[in-house]
Amino acid sequence: MSTATRGGTGVPASIQALVLRYRSTVRAWPWWMQVAALYVAARLVSAGIFMAAALQQGTNPWFPPKPDYWNFINIWDARWYARVIEDGYPTTLPVDAAGNVQENTWAFYPLYPSLAGGLSSLTGLAPAASLTIIAMLAGLGAALVTYLLFRHKADHGTALWGVAFFATFPVSAVLQVPYGEPLSLLLLAAALLLVIRRQYLWAVPVVVLLCLSRPVGVPFAAMLGLLLIFRVVQRIRRSQADVHTTRDLLALTGLTAIAGLSALAWPAAAWAATGDIEAYTKTETVWRGHDLVPFKPWFDTGVDLFGPVLGILAPFIFVVLFAVMLYLPPVMRLGVELRLWCACYMGYLITFLHPQTSTFRMLLPLFPLALGAALLSRSRAYRGTVVVMFLLLQIVWIVWLWAWAQLPGGGDYPP
Repeated sequence: MSTATRGGTGVPASIQALVLRYRSTVRAWPWWMQVAALYVAARLVSAGIFMAAALQQGTNPWFPPKPDYWNFINIWDARWYARVIEDGYPTTLPVDAAGNVQENTWAFYPLYPSLAGGLSSLTGLAPAASLTIIAMLAGLGAALVTYLLFRHKADHGTALWGVAFFATFPVSAVLQVPYGEPLSLLLLAAALLLVIRRQYLWAVPVVVLLCLSRPVGVPFAAMLGLLLIFRVVQRIRRSQADVHTTRDLLALTGLTAIAGLSALAWPAAAWAATGDIEAYTKTETVWRGHDLVPFKPWFDTGVDLFGPVLGILAPFIFVVLFAVMLYLPPVMRLGVELRLWCACYMGYLITFLHPQTSTFRMLLPLFPLALGAALLSRSRAYRGTVVVMFLLLQIVWIVWLWAWAQLPGGGDYPP
């Protein structure tokens, strides 16, 4: 007995009809339900990968081998955020016998643990549970606001694909673990959305909170400063009919100033609490093992990976390639604000970051490029292939970096 097919595809007509009915049903959902369904599906896939990796987890510093899902995601920086809730921030920096500052909680910005601590106080939940709940809700919120941001630059379908790329990116699994990234990305997406809408005064509280969530205040303030210059020049030249009014420019100037001050708020708080003006930077550099010297770590890593000649050239090549990418037609369609943000954030990483395995996670604030990738082609084959590739690389990230395995020299690669 043969099964009727449609269009010569070899797929039974009944299955094709079911798929078409499902698509039409989903398309009838409101945008927020479509985004939420997509995001939850992506997180369920990530949860499956986490659980599979947990079954292979051996001896580690936190729990017995083969932990359950909840224990497995509450490791690494999650333990530091829980420590902030339980013990706060030290008024005296811990040092070793030689006087070198040791790892401490000043490296972890206060907004996320403060919210989780408040939830714990109200509900009686353990800090780990509160941190996980806030991270998961913030991740969903980030996906919803990211869609609204992308809709300013693309149609519904393309914006939804951009969210799919964002939700399945190889390090997107961090959006469901007790890390500060989900909350920070929610605030970043909201701030960028308000800037694009020219609602600069409404953006003020969002930017202040953003600067207390993760160390992204400096590049965001730089982006606003460059945007202000661009808008002033545009106003002088009157190169477009839609130029900023004087009121717009004053509001943008105020937002830029507040962003600059807010970017320094957490280092200033560490100074005030400890009496050491370098308390924050000393703490941050503990994890890299040496003092902060702008740009130098990229050349050192380049030499380690590629040798003395290509290693020196590698950072310059990377910068040129990234700059060229910002001028590709799909990325140009993102608009000046999003492109400036990506340029400033990457410039910040190159200036201050010590490149290591954690660098992959720190690329998440470049999420507007997900829309550029979706705009590259409308082909479903291309877009579907990107999602599959991202999910496969997510397996690599979780198994290689999240799961703990001691290196021969001690320690492990941080995620």
